[in-house]
Amino acid sequence: MSKRNKVLLGGGGAVLIVLLVIVSASAKREKGVEVRFETVGRRDLVAAVTASGKIQPKKKVDVSADITGRITRIAVREGDFVQKGQFLLQIDPTVYEANLQRASAAMSSAQAGAVQARATRDQSQRALQRTKELREQNPNLISPEQMEQAQTAFDIADANLTASQHLVDQSRAGLQEARDQMAKTHLVAPMAGRVTRLAVEEGEVAVPGTFSRETGLLLTISDLSVIQVKVQVDETDVVRLHMGDSVDVTIDAFPDTTFVGRVTKVSDSAILTAASAAAGQNDRAVDYQVEITLANPPAEVRPDLSATARIVTDTRKQALAIPIIALTVRENTPVSTEQRSASTSPPAAQAATPADTSKRTKKKESEGVFIVHNGVATFRPVKVGIAGEEHFEVVNGVHQGDTIVAGPYQAVRDLKEGARVRPSRESSDTAKAKRS
Repeated sequence: MSKRNKVLLGGGGAVLIVLLVIVSASAKREKGVEVRFETVGRRDLVAAVTASGKIQPKKKVDVSADITGRITRIAVREGDFVQKGQFLLQIDPTVYEANLQRASAAMSSAQAGAVQARATRDQSQRALQRTKELREQNPNLISPEQMEQAQTAFDIADANLTASQHLVDQSRAGLQEARDQMAKTHLVAPMAGRVTRLAVEEGEVAVPGTFSRETGLLLTISDLSVIQVKVQVDETDVVRLHMGDSVDVTIDAFPDTTFVGRVTKVSDSAILTAASAAAGQNDRAVDYQVEITLANPPAEVRPDLSATARIVTDTRKQALAIPIIALTVRENTPVSTEQRSASTSPPAAQAATPADTSKRTKKKESEGVFIVHNGVATFRPVKVGIAGEEHFEVVNGVHQGDTIVAGPYQAVRDLKEGARVRPSRESSDTAKAKRS
């Protein structure tokens, strides 16, 4: 074979390969991107906020020590039900009994001193009265000095009586304080309820919780007749909550049961953590506490059980809906009035600086979906309402029966305006199932 024929043959082969590649790419483009189709329809939607928290009684009381002393007796156990006024525990009263006796003796002594001071004052008063009478009868019998001495003696006796009375009052207050301290050694239940925490044992020393609430805590009594779930809701969701919203609560300890409740309190201030309080600021996510009251709590419920609340914030019946995954964002670049006029002007008038162009062109992102018509995907802006678990409510932009691209996520994200699309096997199987 000649050299010329070899060159022609090689060139022809190269052209054939290029043609095959072009044809293959063209066929691939004609075939389109494989996506999942879905028909826009109507469905019931429920918008909800999910948050986790702990089970807590609406009312509980921490019984703490107000005095220091060794615990000599505990009359209850954790889990016991107690009535208001029932005896709980005893702190060693020896020191406080001695203080009470000392205060009682001081009170008796002060009262005796007051009696003596009163007698002295009365005697001085009578002496002063006699001195005045004698001086009135005969001024020569009583000298001015004697009169002054009698008056001074009375004034001193009267002041001593006043001081003695104040000392009695002081001793009475000391006696009352000693009685109160003595009474604090005998602790009783401040309300009816269950002992949900017993933090001490017999023989331990009870101390007042001056700087720490936990330090002086002896036990906790909870009224379990009203049970609440206290959850933390993110700041972006708390504005959607309202008093009385319906709530479905699941408790980890009762996995097969869902309990019903209502929102009874939404905190007006954020939860302040120790770290943010120390720093004086909070750069982390802000949470708000929400209280949910259960309608029929289980009898075996206990405080601090973990729970998850699904708070229903809004509902829609037979609303026009699209899958959440179908909603995407694209940039719209609308043609301005200046650009339209420039397009009809002479070339010399169309010249503009980059700064002028940037002022006239302002890109705006729009939410929307890709509508499929004759195998071509076209982006259409939509306005959505509430969000259900898997679907958005559509306020406007699409109509019932429209075919839209509903996935996969990466395909929706990368899809271009006017791209050819074809249904995936999943879409075909779903359509066949609906027809059957």
